[in-house]
Amino acid sequence: MSMQRGDVVLAADPFKDESTTGRPFLLINRAETPFHGEQYITLSLTTRTWHDERIVLLDEHWQEGGAPKSSSIMPWSVNSVKTEWITDWQGRLTEEIVDQAVALLREYVE
Repeated sequence: MSMQRGDVVLAADPFKDESTTGRPFLLINRAETPFHGEQYITLSLTTRTWHDERIVLLDEHWQEGGAPKSSSIMPWSVNSVKTEWITDWQGRLTEEIVDQAVALLREYVE
């Protein structure tokens, strides 16, 4: 399964036990990132609505696929997801919304 920046995948959640179905992650790395194809830099998605700086995903943010529930990107929730943890491909987001999320992440760490 070849993944690219902007893909939303379902993968094992590193903070929950193995009996859960996993969670959606947005892939933000580029092909030039070390270990691309083996592991991915990701941001978590959530259906929770109380996070002030979440980026709400609208239908027009999805190039392909979509989310069964209203979802948001949490630009502060960075994870490294290994390829073998990925269980499903959910869709692909537009470059504009991915760039917006990465810009917010950059603000948090610079």
